[in-house]
Amino acid sequence: MSKYKTAESVSPKHPDKICDRVSDAILDEHLKQDVHARVAIDVAGGHGTVFVTGEVTSKAKDIDITGIVHRIAGDVEVVERIAAQSTGIAQGVDMGGAGDQGIMVGYACDDTDELLPLEVVLARRLNQHLYDVWPFDGKTQVTLTDDKIVSVVASFQNAPSNKLKTKVVAWLKKQSLAKSDDSVELHINPAGDWQQGGFDADAGLTGRKLVVDNYGPRIPIGGGAFSGKDPSKVDRSAAYAARRIAVDYLKKEGAKEVFVYLAYAIGHDQPLEATVVVDGHEERVKEYDLSPKGIIKLLDLKRPIYEKTAQYGHFGHPEFAWEK
Repeated sequence: MSKYKTAESVSPKHPDKICDRVSDAILDEHLKQDVHARVAIDVAGGHGTVFVTGEVTSKAKDIDITGIVHRIAGDVEVVERIAAQSTGIAQGVDMGGAGDQGIMVGYACDDTDELLPLEVVLARRLNQHLYDVWPFDGKTQVTLTDDKIVSVVASFQNAPSNKLKTKVVAWLKKQSLAKSDDSVELHINPAGDWQQGGFDADAGLTGRKLVVDNYGPRIPIGGGAFSGKDPSKVDRSAAYAARRIAVDYLKKEGAKEVFVYLAYAIGHDQPLEATVVVDGHEERVKEYDLSPKGIIKLLDLKRPIYEKTAQYGHFGHPEFAWEK
């Protein structure tokens, strides 16, 4: 395995993250009125227009989709194309089965207090640090070797390079894992300063930052997006359950690293695979109800909690039930 480890983070105003946030905000509004709402919302946006599409079966009334989009994305044209969930999918979910097939991966390690890879946490922390000053579109990236920071990339809208560099260097000085300041390779607005960002500069799409949403590029992911999906969709809820199981095993076994793999078939209520790998030792996951209903009950998922998950990754935040 390479001694180099790299991860990136994107700000909440990145165009893809704007779409994730809108998708989850719409989900939350439905769950506030109807805890049994079936929601699968995708958003594509850019250059003055946001397109909201998907499937919703819900008793919720008067959801102000245009108002939600304007709150998050600003003054844009909103086009809606939303239909009811198909009967073919609904019949499997009605029986308590999974809403789709899929593979979900959970992970936990003892690298950090967040139980996430160190490079992921550092890239996220730096992004949050810079976003506090420049609450706009932005990206960060951190590379480690032998668990020391060797390079940092920071690109932020409306942030003059000299001020952005000063802020990054000040952050680095507070990191015990940084090598001496002059040995960290810095790329600050490497394409030049920029004022046009978000939907003005680029298009965005729900579910396009999957690795940022999960555990960084060193850890495999199942491939399913999370945002905009109610918890009957196991590609979201079972991914959260897999993280919870990984955290539980890490703490219980005093392990360094835990992987969890869950796999489902549409309409079937039990996983076809439920494997946990604790420091390289593989065994069957036991003592968890991994049916969709069991996961929803375990993690109390029929609540309007999702918009916050669409910022800075879905794991490592202590307020989420799958982290405890």
